[in-house]
Formats: sequence, C-alpha cells, structure tokens
Amino acid sequence: MKKIRIGIVGAGRGMDLATNFIMLNCDIVALCEFDPKRLQRLSERNRLDPSIKVYSDFDEFLNHGMDAVVLANYFHEHAPLAIKCFERGLHVFSECISNGTMAEGVELIRAFEKRNSVYMLAENYPQMKFNREIKRICDSGKLGQLLYAEGEYNHPIDSKDTSFFKDCIYRADHWRNYLPRTYYVTHSLGPIMWATGATPKKVTAFSVFSPMDGEDPSARRVGDRVSLMMTQNDDGSVFRFTGCAAFGAHHNAYRVCGVNGSVENLRGMNGKIMLRYNSWSTPDGEENRQFYEPAWNDKDEELIQRSGHGGGDYLTARMFVECIRERRQPEHPFDIYSAVNMSSVAILAHRSALEGGKPYDIPDFHHEEWRRTYENDRLSPFYGTDGSEPTLPCCTRTDYSPTEKQLELYEELLK
Repeated sequence: MKKIRIGIVGAGRGMDLATNFIMLNCDIVALCEFDPKRLQRLSERNRLDPSIKVYSDFDEFLNHGMDAVVLANYFHEHAPLAIKCFERGLHVFSECISNGTMAEGVELIRAFEKRNSVYMLAENYPQMKFNREIKRICDSGKLGQLLYAEGEYNHPIDSKDTSFFKDCIYRADHWRNYLPRTYYVTHSLGPIMWATGATPKKVTAFSVFSPMDGEDPSARRVGDRVSLMMTQNDDGSVFRFTGCAAFGAHHNAYRVCGVNGSVENLRGMNGKIMLRYNSWSTPDGEENRQFYEPAWNDKDEELIQRSGHGGGDYLTARMFVECIRERRQPEHPFDIYSAVNMSSVAILAHRSALEGGKPYDIPDFHHEEWRRTYENDRLSPFYGTDGSEPTLPCCTRTDYSPTEKQLELYEELLK
C-alpha cells in the first residue's frame, strides 16, 4: 500500500503530531515553520530529522509534493492555509478552531465544497479513554433520551513556569496573550458533541473577571479567568461548557444526563467512570451505581498508550488516515461543518459575554443565506499576520491591561 506523504506546518505541536503519523506508516516529507527561533529550539532538542526539508514560505512548502497537510501553526490562523491546500487537492488535518473569524468560516466551507479534499478537525479529547466510554454508554441507549451534557477543560498555568512562557507565549503580541476564554472551545465542546450527536444552535455566555496577581510576569490582555457557555442544540438538549478555563484544580470533566441516568468521568480520579441509573430505570442485570476504569478495547492499544493527550493524538491521526484511504469525510463532530460550528460557538459566545449574556444564533453554513450574513465579518481579538491590530476586545473588562511591573517581569523572563 502506497504511503501517505504528509507535510507539517508548525515546528512545535506539529512535531508531536508527526510522531503519530510515523507510527501509522506515513512519510513526513516536509516541515513549514514561520519562526526561525522555534526551528532553532527544535534542532537543539534533537527533534528535527535532518532529512526533512524545511520551509519558511508556505507556498514553496506546498510545492514539495505531498498528499496531506497537518496545520499546527498559530491557533487562529488555519483557515487561509487550509484553503490553499484545498486549491491543490490536498487533504487537511487542522488543530483547534478551524477559523479565527466568521468570514473565514464562510470562505473555508466555500473553498472545501469546490474540491474533493478530506478535511478533519484534529480534536483529540473525544478519543481519551473515558470519553470513548461515555460515548459507548450514550450509544447503547441505556440512558434514554439525552437531555443535558457538561464539558470542562480547566487548565490553570503556574505563573512561575518559565519553560511554558518561553515555549508557548514567547512574544507580547502572541495569540495566547489575547485569547478570549470562550475561544479555545473544542476540548470541552468536542467530546460532548461526539458522545451525544447534538449540534449547538444558540449560545449564551458569562465570564468571571479575576486577573493574575500584580507580582506575576504577564503580558496577557485577558483578565477573565473562565467563560461559562450554554447552548440549545438541534435535538432540544442543552450543553454547559467552558473554553480554556483557569479555576480550581486542573481537570478535564465531562457528564451526559439522560432520562434514565447519567455517566461522567470523575474529577481527580485518573479517568474513572461513574455510571448511575434511577432505581426504577436500571437496566436488567446491572447495578444502579457503578464506578470503574474503562478499557481501551482497541487493536492498537500499545501504540495508543505511547501517544500524547491520553492516547487521543494517535487515535485522531488514525481516523484521518482511514478517511484518506477510504476516500470519505470524517464523522460528526470532526467534519468541516462541525468544525466551523464549534468555531462559531467560540466566536459568538465571546460576543455574548461582552454583551452581558446576549443569546446568539449559531449559523448553519450549509445554507447560503447564513454565509451571506457573515461573509464580511472579520472581527478578531488577535493581531493579524500582517501586524494589524485586534478589532474586538479580548476581555470582558475592555479597559483591562497588565501592569507595567508585570510586563517588565515578563520581558525579563523571556530573556
């Protein structure tokens, strides 16, 4: 069987993903990285295969000859690159949100529909072992009609963690310093969309303002600690979820509730599942309260356990390779329409939070009337690749900024 040739965009996260495609017997043929300092750090850590051709120009990179491209560049800058891939008939594996603005979502789908490329959102948290088990329980039908689900991605950062700042927030205008709390949404929303099959149709959001201490190094322009979002979905159910939150202790937590019972992974319990039924709705032969650690039940368990993000990196990459070989698009919520739906939730939820929880309808970009509504909407909280300034506040306290002392400490830390 002919090997799939893959090009990687982004020397940091991209090289993590490359190891999984190598395990899947793909060839990594080229790397594109726009920041020479990141390339230097990669080389210093002996993570750069000298046989791989390295490019700093994306168009030249695409000329190298490949079948698929992994987009692991800046969080919000994937759509323009994905469109160029579509124009060349290349398949796309895109990390995090698919589009940084609503207009990019329109452009991305219009370009996709003109070609035959496979597009997959590289959202790996649904493939963690406990989330696979939650989906298995939901698919069994034992919970009855699914009414409600929760997703929390809670990732507080130690302000003294100098390595994280140097590796991940290495410029004052870096996207992480301008990231609204709703935007990094796929790790919380993706797993509950996958488990339930539901798609958000309306969103509202509220944020909690609690900036970092004045003695901590920071160039972060977002003083919000968490944004809580709620959606009404196409099946009538309701979701409650975070973006990337920073409250309490670190955890990833998910729960789905049906008419008959509920299933969730237990916070701080290393992936253990709690499955509960009402006494009058417990399935025959089962206990109405169960606590257990699920099994992988997968032929590639050894490779999965060698992978990052709880095995999710390998399993997501495997799904992409299978889609290419079988010439089909991935299932909900990894397909392009689901990806743009999640990005729309992220973008419009932030606007809701800025406006005191105003509800926003989530557009369905299958339909041209929705596309026309948003085709010129380029509001963004981030700096542009051309250096253009943000056009939307990134914090619900729109006058918030780090102190001079925090900025001074931040610059010292980076040195």
